[in-house]
Amino acid sequence: MARGAGLYRGGLAGSRPGRRTTKNLSRKPRIGLTLSRSTEGKLGRPWQGTAAYYPRGVHEAGGVPILLPIIPGSERDQMQGLDGLLLTGGADVDPGMYHAHHERGLGEVDPLRDAFEAELYAAAREANLPVLGIGRGFQIINVLEGGTLHQHIPNVEGLWVDHVQPSGPGVLGHSVKLDSGSLVSRTYAGAVDLRVNSYHHQGVRDPAPSLVVSAWAPDGLVEALEGPNLLAVQWRPEMLFDGHPAHLAPFRGLVGMSAPVTQLT
Repeated sequence: MARGAGLYRGGLAGSRPGRRTTKNLSRKPRIGLTLSRSTEGKLGRPWQGTAAYYPRGVHEAGGVPILLPIIPGSERDQMQGLDGLLLTGGADVDPGMYHAHHERGLGEVDPLRDAFEAELYAAAREANLPVLGIGRGFQIINVLEGGTLHQHIPNVEGLWVDHVQPSGPGVLGHSVKLDSGSLVSRTYAGAVDLRVNSYHHQGVRDPAPSLVVSAWAPDGLVEALEGPNLLAVQWRPEMLFDGHPAHLAPFRGLVGMSAPVTQLT
């Protein structure tokens, strides 16, 4: 599979051609969640997991969270039976994904996770599954669709907003402007101005041509991208919804679009 070449374009809405479908209300939508990798203790035991905010958000929104361990070659099998995909936060995206050299300020990268998520994303697109990207997930979607990233925002002239706020994860930081009528605006009940938190040192440099930019920080940095059945946000709603319930909206939007479908043919 080519990386960063914009191969995962096209509409996600609707059913597969030639088949009649109906909503299956007998079960809750099953949402796949991506994981981070690390090592544990003196033995260096491999560990995979994600912050508890993500599965809680899916559950609170009415879905069933399904964790997707990073096992190369298992991507298509793991996507079987899922109704939606959530690409979570984590390590920096390897600049090799968008044909760039490593620059000063780049953080830890995980090429194995990058490759695994590229396969998951391709499978989700091909199966017409809704996708939500948060943080790193927002960034890798842009890369997989053909865009590029700023590797370290403090190195970028003109980006003056503090995108790594010192306050805790439940504290609102800078504002974002949402494009009226966009998916992200509709997801947030028609809002066009929003306060968010901010914990990222990378950001979108060149938006993918297949995606629509729909939110911006005050310094002009892209904060949301979208397409048919696809939403990606740079802020971290999973850390906010306990104290700011409006930020459960992206989870509700994903679960709402992921209603299981029953084939009637």
